[in-house]
Amino acid sequence: MTITPRKDRKPSRGKRVVEENAPLLPSRQDEDNAFEEFEGGSFSAAVFNLATTIVGAGIMALPATMKVLGLIPGIAIIIFVAFLTEASIEMLLRFSRPGKALSYAGVMGDAFGRTGKILLQICVVINNVGVLIVYMIIIGDVLSGTSSSGVHHAGLLEGWFGDHWWNGRAFVILVTTLAVFAPLSCFKRVDSLRYTSALSVGLAISFVVITAGIAIIKLIGGHVAMPRLFPNVTDITSFLKLFTVVPVLVTAYICHYNVHTIESELENSSQIQSIVQASLGLCSTVYITTSFFGLLLFGDSILDDILANFDTNLGIPYGQVLNDAVRVSYAIHLMLVFPIIFFALRLNMDGLLFPSARALSHDNRRFAFITIGLISLIFLGANFIPSIWDAFQFTGATAAVCIGFIFPAAISLKDPHGIATKKDKILSVLMVILAVFSNMVAIYSDAYSLIKRTLPLLPDLSRC
Repeated sequence: MTITPRKDRKPSRGKRVVEENAPLLPSRQDEDNAFEEFEGGSFSAAVFNLATTIVGAGIMALPATMKVLGLIPGIAIIIFVAFLTEASIEMLLRFSRPGKALSYAGVMGDAFGRTGKILLQICVVINNVGVLIVYMIIIGDVLSGTSSSGVHHAGLLEGWFGDHWWNGRAFVILVTTLAVFAPLSCFKRVDSLRYTSALSVGLAISFVVITAGIAIIKLIGGHVAMPRLFPNVTDITSFLKLFTVVPVLVTAYICHYNVHTIESELENSSQIQSIVQASLGLCSTVYITTSFFGLLLFGDSILDDILANFDTNLGIPYGQVLNDAVRVSYAIHLMLVFPIIFFALRLNMDGLLFPSARALSHDNRRFAFITIGLISLIFLGANFIPSIWDAFQFTGATAAVCIGFIFPAAISLKDPHGIATKKDKILSVLMVILAVFSNMVAIYSDAYSLIKRTLPLLPDLSRC
């Protein structure tokens, strides 16, 4: 391996940083040729890269969670999860320093040995594959259309050119994969993606601004109703349904696997906590604004993927142009987010399959094998998984909650270097209890709903 222990450093030029495709944990100290000269990433570039890691498909599913929870509990929980995420990342960074761990997997390895490292890598692979599948599903929905509850929502290409074989879902996703995802997935450093990340954040903000503008215009014209402030709970089934939003909320803030990589490329690594806070603040603002105005605009007709709602008559001048602008901007945003999530996915998959191999950058065959294999898997998943809600529920209720809360809490409770405070211990226990309880209920509710759809004669829980 190519990484040497790093001390907190002041801004400097010409420093050496590890390539992004090096293994997650050191295996050798003698491969200096895996370093390359690099001046260091800036504060703004790091904020864009981390914010891009966070704001992906979650922004599309959060309005649907607001429909389930109601406006006031929905906004409160978005803020609460952001604070928990910031606390978990702070603990993760603090516990990495005594053991000189250079990655999330390194911290897990320091606390729980090789088993902990492997478990973390497996969870990152599961989470990131699921997230990237969601990206492809959304892009397919936007460009080729989707059907929900027997209603077909036309995609951009279908609306512009009519129904043809070349704008079918599978073909469009295939072309996007070959022309966009594959080239963008071959960059050598996270910092190399700073410009695409900045553009992707800008496109996400433009989506929020357009959505808010449409909702305000319709509100002034008296064409929208006030959204429901609280959830509609009438029986046990409706109560359990509230917990199905937990995996979506958890997935919306997962960025832990890229924090160490971004820190290692910083010109001044002491800025990392401020970068985390700035990124979470920016993303929380985007999430709350989108959820509020999306719920205001579409009410209970919001789909699992709110982008699919932008194929209807908005009832305002230039409504169709605005519809297309919203969908195009966010489809391009997701295309630019893809490589930064794929970056961590490839690192962790390489660490699982080839833990003792030389740096991935020096083995083109291995690099191509992992890249092609993962992109093919994601492509197949996007064509066979029906909706982003299904994908979010699976990854959010399993791998994402481990990455975001359970693993950082477990590291704090294990406290291998004796630095955990009483506050750390209490917060860690709280995170584990909330994560386990909420996701157990969410998994149970999802499983029950699936079984009920399969077996219509199953007794209703509301009668229990």
